[in-house]
Amino acid sequence: MLSIRRGSEEDLAAVAAIQSASPEAARWDPAGYLAYGFRVAVNGDRVAGFLVSRPLGLDEGELLNLAVEPESRRKGVGKALVLAFLGEFPGGAYLEVRESNTAALELYKSLGFKEVTRRPEYYDSPPEAAIVMKFHSC
Repeated sequence: MLSIRRGSEEDLAAVAAIQSASPEAARWDPAGYLAYGFRVAVNGDRVAGFLVSRPLGLDEGELLNLAVEPESRRKGVGKALVLAFLGEFPGGAYLEVRESNTAALELYKSLGFKEVTRRPEYYDSPPEAAIVMKFHSC
């Protein structure tokens, strides 16, 4: 059974492995996630995915990074993480996603995120545009 909880130092090795197996995810030092809103999805006894966020104001947030282990993709793990994140920010949320990350774009659109703008060459390795998306709970 899948559960979402606050991430901890004990989760960092699993999160690093998921990040390494997810070339579309941002490459940050996982230890830095502890300073943010850091959630993990746990399936049984293993970490199946993670989400990192930060507050932007009173009731808005920004999704900074999200990744799911390859064997758990398309099984509701990413959706559960995003819904938990959105539940904490009733005023809305923002995110940036690689233009080529069609799986993530489909997920975010299915949850009600709308494209706001594009940032050309925002990402490197390879250079690529970022699509900025916003979610309104109203």
